[in-house]
Amino acid sequence: MEANSASCEHEDQDEYVLLDLDGVSDLINLPANAKYVLTALDTLNPVLIIDDKFKLIGEYEESIGTCLAFTEEDTPVVHEETGSSEVNLTRLIDSSQPPTKQVKPLCQLHKVLKFKLSPDSEIQIEEVK
Repeated sequence: MEANSASCEHEDQDEYVLLDLDGVSDLINLPANAKYVLTALDTLNPVLIIDDKFKLIGEYEESIGTCLAFTEEDTPVVHEETGSSEVNLTRLIDSSQPPTKQVKPLCQLHKVLKFKLSPDSEIQIEEVK
């Protein structure tokens, strides 16, 4: 019995982390679909490299309160057709209405990973025009 409880304690559990880029968002232009590599997650200072240009150093912080992450999907506006048959109601998609979003909870976050520019990064900071 003790062996079973010990093996349950060692099972890997998923842990979700929020990547906070607010500290660098004013300094660099981050493209929406930029390639990135996130390494050293099991250390105190993980490294995030974006587009092979930007090197960022992270630091973990415990989240205050409850942080939740959500998924978002487009859902069409649907109307029921009125008619004589109440058994077989047809659902019509109204193309004149903009699509709505459906939001569902995905997970709870326990840590925040805040990033700042690495001192040895070869980054050209964009000039404010």
